[in-house]
Amino acid sequence: MLKLKINGEGRELADVANVAELVAALDLTGKRVALEKNGEIVPRSQYPATGLVDGDELEIVVAVGGG
Repeated sequence: MLKLKINGEGRELADVANVAELVAALDLTGKRVALEKNGEIVPRSQYPATGLVDGDELEIVVAVGGG
């Protein structure tokens, strides 16, 4: 189990080793997401290469369309 803080809330997730897997685990695949890890923006192209460890703090914003 990986212990992360996501949008200020403590979460424990299994089978999540990188940001791409986290996005999939949170059912955000295919959505317009902005993600910050420990204070630094992570470009979408770097999601698979950006590993996660216990204690990482993430902020995730999902764009919502409207009119």
